Amino acid sequence: MTNDEFRRSFRVPFHNSLGLAVYSCGVQRCGACHSWGPAVRDHYLIHYILSGHGAFTSGGQEYHLSTGDGFLVEPSHVVHYVADREEPWEYCWVGFNGSDAKRLMGQTGLLDRSPVFHYEEDRLFEELLLKICNASGSSPSDEARMESGLLLFLAALMDKFGVPSTQQANGYEYVQKAIKFIEYNYSSDIGITDIASSVGISRSHLYRLFMQHISLSPNEYLMRYRISKASELLESRNLSVGEVAYSAGFSDQLYFSRVFKKCMGTPPSRFTCYERAAKTKEDSK
Repeated sequence: MTNDEFRRSFRVPFHNSLGLAVYSCGVQRCGACHSWGPAVRDHYLIHYILSGHGAFTSGGQEYHLSTGDGFLVEPSHVVHYVADREEPWEYCWVGFNGSDAKRLMGQTGLLDRSPVFHYEEDRLFEELLLKICNASGSSPSDEARMESGLLLFLAALMDKFGVPSTQQANGYEYVQKAIKFIEYNYSSDIGITDIASSVGISRSHLYRLFMQHISLSPNEYLMRYRISKASELLESRNLSVGEVAYSAGFSDQLYFSRVFKKCMGTPPSRFTCYERAAKTKEDSK
């Protein structure tokens, strides 16, 4: 980087929150023609331009952007963005995902319009994004502050661009009830039939609603929730792998270990050491 360029960013090494989790955040003054893509992301990513100029391409449409503009990258959408040669932009950003991300983004109004927006009435968007960056860290309290900051930023987008929610009219209330049932009963021997019965709809209808609103099947959500709770137990309690497995709703310890490794990238027996090493590495940057 030249003396005129800088980058301050943070990437969360683990995501314990299924509902909404900050994936990354940062602020960057780009060099001339600095670019990303064409490529796809696996999470939502919002940039807000503080100064300078650049171009953003999504869906075959190119947008020339400057101070006060923002742009949204949706999961699996091919995008490309590049800083201007003469006046490269400086922007701040937040990346996030989770089962509630699509619903919340729908309430901002940004999913039903162009992927770019404009706001320069004051410095609210900048201040909210920088608040997330300043809260960045790997501890549970850091993650809570980052998620609360993200919610405040999304609320500001809703205030500016949002439209009245129609989620209750298209079945989201069943998804909410199903998620609440999972939260209360995940440690028991429950399956998709039990979840569907608890909200009064068929398995197939429940599947369609989950895919429509949170892009996960009920079974995948239940599995991820159990693994999330298991990781919390491994971090905070002096429990054996078998005790954690049963506490999180798994009757077969070997199956639990296979699923945990698939989801978390390391077996449960090594998870605490693996996470501690990852956090130490992140803190040393």
